[in-house]
Amino acid sequence: MEKGIRTPAYIIDESAVNRNLLILKRVEEESGAFILLAEKAFSTYQCFPMIADVLSGTTSSGYCEARLAFEEFHPHDGSRREIHVFEPAYDARELDMICEMADHIVFNSISELARHGETIKRHDNIKYALRINPECSTQDGHAIYDPCARGSRLGIREDTLRKAMAERYGGNLPDMISGIHFHTLCEQGFSDLNKTWEAVQKHFGDIISSDQITWINLGGGHHITKPGYDVCALIDLIKKIRAEYGVDVYLEPGEAVVLNAGSLITKIMDIVETDLYPVLILDTSAACHMPDVLEMPYTPPLDGAVPLSSLIKDGRDISDIKEAGFHVYRLSSRTCLSGDVIGDYSFRHEMSVGDILEFRDMALYTMVKTNTFNGMFLPDIVIKHTDGQYETVKTFGYDDFKSRL
Repeated sequence: MEKGIRTPAYIIDESAVNRNLLILKRVEEESGAFILLAEKAFSTYQCFPMIADVLSGTTSSGYCEARLAFEEFHPHDGSRREIHVFEPAYDARELDMICEMADHIVFNSISELARHGETIKRHDNIKYALRINPECSTQDGHAIYDPCARGSRLGIREDTLRKAMAERYGGNLPDMISGIHFHTLCEQGFSDLNKTWEAVQKHFGDIISSDQITWINLGGGHHITKPGYDVCALIDLIKKIRAEYGVDVYLEPGEAVVLNAGSLITKIMDIVETDLYPVLILDTSAACHMPDVLEMPYTPPLDGAVPLSSLIKDGRDISDIKEAGFHVYRLSSRTCLSGDVIGDYSFRHEMSVGDILEFRDMALYTMVKTNTFNGMFLPDIVIKHTDGQYETVKTFGYDDFKSRL
C-alpha cells in the first residue's frame, strides 16, 4: 500500500477507468449511440472530467445527481454534456429546478406526466420520454434488481399505456413525448438485452415507429466492459435500431464505466476466536461501506484470498481445506451489528492484527451508498492517477456523521 494512505479507503484507478472508457468509446463511435454515465452507480465527481472527455453525458436519479452533473460533469475543455433524469415520482419544487439543468426527462407514468403539465409547458425546450415496462424478466436470483418482476412500479405496461392513449390522447402519445426509455438489466450480457429488445418491439414497436419518437434509451445494466461481453453484437443491434426506427439511441451504464477500477483497503484490528473459525475484525463494514454485500448478497473479491464458498462448491469440506494448507477466516466489522459480515475466506497464510486487506471492484455502488451507522467514519477517497501517483481527494470525520442527523 502507498505510504500515507490511511484505512479504510477507496482507491480509484484512473488507468482502469480509461480501459473501460476505450471500450465504451468504441461502442459510441462504431454504433452511433450516445453513452451516459449512470450517477447512481458512481458519483465521485473528481473523476468526472476524464469520463466526460469520452462519454456523452450523465443520467441522474433526481435533483441532487442532476445538479452534481450540471456543476461537475464537464470535459477538460469545459464544454457541456447532456443531462438525463429519471425518477419514479418528481417533487414539483424539485422538477422546476431539474428542468433548469436537464436536457432529457423521463416520466414513470401517465398520471405523473399529467400532474406536471404546467411545469412541462414552462420548459418546452426539454425532450421528454415515458419509461416503459416490457414485462420481460431476465434476472436470475436478484429480484431486488428486477424492474420487470410482478408488481413492479417501474415503467408503464403496454395495456396501461394503450388505454391512456385511447382515453386521453385520441389514440396517440401525449404531445410532449418524443422518447421511450426502458431499463431492465443488472450486470447482464448482450443476449439478455437482445431478448428484452424483442419484447419491446412486440409490445411497443408500432409506438416507437411513429414519427413522434425521435430517441430511445436502452437503459443500464449492460456489462459492456466485462471480458467476454459481445461488443460487436451490441454495436450491430444499435445500428439496426437506428436504421429501422430512425431514432437516436442512448445507453446509460454505471457499472461498466468503473468495472474493476476501484478497491477498498482495510486493516485487521483484532482476531476473535469463535466456535466456527476465527473472525477478523476490520476497520471497514459491509453495512456501512459496501452495502450490496448484504443486499444482493455477494462475497466481494479479495486479494490473496479465495471465498470459502467457491472451495466448498468444488466438493471439499472444511477439514479438506485446512489439510490443503488453507487458513479459514470470517471477515467482519467493528460495528455492533451481528450480521455485519463480509464473507468467509480462505488464505494461504495466517493473518495478523495490522495486516492490510484489499477488496476488489469497489468503485461501483459503494461510495454512493455509504452510511455512518454506529458513527463509523466513511472511508477516504483516493485516486491513483495514470502516472502512478496517489492523491487523497476526500476525507471524512465527525462532522459528516453529525450533519446527517
